[in-house]
Formats: sequence, C-alpha cells, structure tokens
Amino acid sequence: MITVPVRRVKQFGVEFYQAGLSSKDIDRLVKFEVLGYTGGPRDERPAKKGNGARARVNWDMLERRISESETAYQRPVIRRKIDELVQYYRECKDSATLPAIPGAVIITSEKRFTFTPVAGQHDLGLLQIPEEHGVLRVLDGQHRLLALHALSQQGENMGLDVPAVLFDSLDARQIVELFVTINAKHTRLNPSHIISLAGRKLYPDPNQALAHDIVRSLNEDDTSPLHGEIRMLGTGRGRVSQAPLAEEIVDFLDAVEKIGGSQRIQEVRQGAKRFFLNYAKAISGTFPSAWAGRKYSIKTGTALRAFIRVAPDVMARARDLKRDPFDLHAIREAVRPWGERLRDRRFETEGEWKLKLAGGTRGTVEALTRELRDALRI
Repeated sequence: MITVPVRRVKQFGVEFYQAGLSSKDIDRLVKFEVLGYTGGPRDERPAKKGNGARARVNWDMLERRISESETAYQRPVIRRKIDELVQYYRECKDSATLPAIPGAVIITSEKRFTFTPVAGQHDLGLLQIPEEHGVLRVLDGQHRLLALHALSQQGENMGLDVPAVLFDSLDARQIVELFVTINAKHTRLNPSHIISLAGRKLYPDPNQALAHDIVRSLNEDDTSPLHGEIRMLGTGRGRVSQAPLAEEIVDFLDAVEKIGGSQRIQEVRQGAKRFFLNYAKAISGTFPSAWAGRKYSIKTGTALRAFIRVAPDVMARARDLKRDPFDLHAIREAVRPWGERLRDRRFETEGEWKLKLAGGTRGTVEALTRELRDALRI
C-alpha cells in the first residue's frame, strides 16, 4: 500500500478524493491504455525540428508502456500532443514561472481504497492505495501523464506532484459516460471514436453491453420512434438520457435470466433489439397523439422507464395470445388495452400527468408501471 493525504468529496451521492500524486507514484501505479478499434484517423508523427532542439520523446520506449485493448475507452495517442507537452514541461522547469500541470487529472480504480480521517476532520485524511502496477486507470489527462512518463523514461526527473481526482466506486457504465461527456463536450472527441464504443467493448457484463446496444439501436435506427431522442453517453440533442433506460433494460434482462434460466435469456438476448424496436413502434401507435404532440410527457425518462418495466408482462400477454412475443403485430395486439383504458390524455403534461405528479407517489415510475400492468390484466 502507498499512503497519500487526501480530501474526501461527495457530490450527489458519489464519493471521490482529491490528492497529489508524485511522478514516481504515477510510474508505479497507472496503467496507460487505448481502445483497439478500426476506423477513424490514425495519429501523425511529430514534425521534425531543427538540429538544435533537444530530443523530445523516445517513442519506442513509450509505446511499450501503452497497452491496447477492446475494454479500454481512451482514443489512440496523439503523438504531436505528447511531444508538445514534453517541450512545455521542460520550459516550465527551466523558467520556473509557470506550473506544468496545474489542473487535476481524473483517475479511476477497480479496487477500493481505504480512507482514514484525521482527528477532528471528517473529510480530510489519509488514503491507502494498493501498490500494484496498473491498479489506476486514467479517465482524463492521459496525454499529460504520458508526457511526464516519457521524461521519466529519459532520466529527467521533473519532481512534480500532480493534482488528481480519484474514483474507486464508479461502475463501468458510469466511467464510460463520464469519459465521453468530458471529452465529447470539451475536447471534441472524434465522432468515429464515440461510434466505436459499442456495448461489447464498454461493459464486461453481457446484460450491460446488450442494454447499451439496445438503447443505441433505438436512437440510431431510422425506423425507431425514438430516433435521435436519446442522449447517448451524455452527448447529443435528445431529451432522454441513456443511463436510466439502460439500467431498466439491465434489470429486465437480469430478471429474465434469474427466473427463466439460460435457455430463456439466450432467446431474449437474440431477439432483444428486435423486441424493443417493435415495442417502441407499438407504444407510439397506441398513443399517437401523445407521441407526436409537444404537450405530452410520454417521451420522458419517467414514462419510458415504466414501459420498460412492464416489458415482461407485454411479452407474457403476447404468448398468451399464441403469438410471437418479438413480432410487431403481436406486441400491438398485446398492448391494445392501454389505448382503450389509459388513452393519450394520461400523458398530457398539464392534465392528468401533472395531477398525478402533484399527488406524490402516484406520479412516479412505480405508479405508471402499476397502471400499465393493471390495464393489461383487466
């Protein structure tokens, strides 16, 4: 274990730490990695400088330190950027007028840390980090740390303490969404890189991976009623965030696997994209005015989560009707009672929807789920 002084911070239920990591700590603990994928521009070689310039980066040595994996999320290294950072660090050291890395890098860990508060302080203390190579992964700031490591490889000790934000409690979905939100909105991450972040590369759990791909399909399929309506990985113009929809689909898949066993989950996994695309079409056809109108709340996270929660009931009703539960016509027939009993007005933002929200728990996801489920059973 290594021990570093930290400040513990909590934001919206998420806990993380602010610390300073030495260059030595970074070399020992951080794993540098990039996503292995095809497509998108590859990096350029740094431009050659005059003979008087000091050698910048030993690329043969540095690239041996960088791994490539389909489970990574970082883009391929931009050599010119590292070369420029190395030169800037040297200038900072020579002039001693500017800090080389004043902004915090963001680092994650799959292993939990141990925080011990100091006497009389709740949020100040000592953090113990497992002393294992690769225990830390860079979420934001990989180029800055690679440039620092390149200098260390060449025997130039910068003697820097790097400000860092450390997370040890984020799951795979949270890490990826935070990464893309930071980079796509502030550093213009190449669109081809975002497109390449398919669920199978992002999430180790097969249900999480499939849920991501289902939501992505709903957002990108030209025939989908939700085309362009979902903010994938925190980006886009859609009105509904991907995360809560994906979480509901994961819960749906987990329940199928737990109750139905391996044979049923395999069937559902194979037809899941088809089912949810047809399901969205059936919902939009059952509530046409609400789906097309601006003064309705049917395409909100609350409503869509409720529809996902009753997906098992819809599939069961289609089977009761002796129909294929993945077929569009069968799903339309299964959800027909909603159009007869709930109707479009249930989703009027200033009407029944607002009244039920004002009534407290009656306006929550659980309340709409009960209404949808009860309507199918009548």
